[in-house]
Amino acid sequence: MKKILVITGLIISCILTSSNVWAQCAMCRGTVESSMGNGRNNVGVGLNTGILFLFVMPYLLVAVIGYLWYRNSRRNMQERQFVTSRVKSAFQS
Repeated sequence: MKKILVITGLIISCILTSSNVWAQCAMCRGTVESSMGNGRNNVGVGLNTGILFLFVMPYLLVAVIGYLWYRNSRRNMQERQFVTSRVKSAFQS
């Protein structure tokens, strides 16, 4: 129950703080402002998409590694429980 509350809290906090994710560095902002002055608007959209892509990838990689670690540890725990139950049944016979 505690894990579900923690996960739910993290998801809610991520949703509430994700409203300002369209941020740019100073150099990118200068490029976008100069290109918008020339009448091209598509440069800013491409820069924002690239920034978000670079922002999400490390977190996605950590999530995949965490899931694989969790799955492997669960499998090892189930194998240990199976072995201990077999040992206990062998000694009881």
